[in-house]
Amino acid sequence: MTYKLYYFNGRGVAEPARQLFKLAGKEFEDVRYTHDTWPAHKSEQPFGQLPVLEVNGHKIAQSGAIFRYLAKEFHLGGKDHIEQALVDSFFELYKDYVSEARNFFYIARGMREGNKEEAHEKEYVPARDKFFGALEKQLKNNDSGFLVGSNATYVDLQVADHVHSVLALNAHELDQFPEVLKHHKKIEALPQIAKWIKERPASDF
Repeated sequence: MTYKLYYFNGRGVAEPARQLFKLAGKEFEDVRYTHDTWPAHKSEQPFGQLPVLEVNGHKIAQSGAIFRYLAKEFHLGGKDHIEQALVDSFFELYKDYVSEARNFFYIARGMREGNKEEAHEKEYVPARDKFFGALEKQLKNNDSGFLVGSNATYVDLQVADHVHSVLALNAHELDQFPEVLKHHKKIEALPQIAKWIKERPASDF
């Protein structure tokens, strides 16, 4: 198998895919576009957007499809159909949360004009409490320290990477979710992930 992962020069929505490769110990070509070089390559991709995973010449678009494909290939998506469905359910919950919180993150990162404090209280806090509250409950009930089962899955990587971004904006944002913070530390301490975090290119997103 030969793998190419196409994305911008940042972590963004492609980072869990990169971490899946690292956790599985699989080689891949990490193709990174700048916002200047991307337009010339946009027509080469199936939906004209990123990320895209190329496997032996076959291109797969959409981050969720990419994560699930790699998780199946590398056995990082749950050990049976029940665990796989639970992993997918937490990923779907994550997507709902991001949709509800997106405006706040755009404002907080200076990508959109708006009142940061107002967006935080009216939009982000309700989304945060619903999402991380569900994760906190699950982590308390699953004594492995992972969200589902006894091993890391793609949704653990997605959640931990997002927590990394949230804490970069406000180191105390998630203080009321101690199990989530423990989970974040556990995932980033996995040897393959810790090595990647240390070596990966610095980026703004």
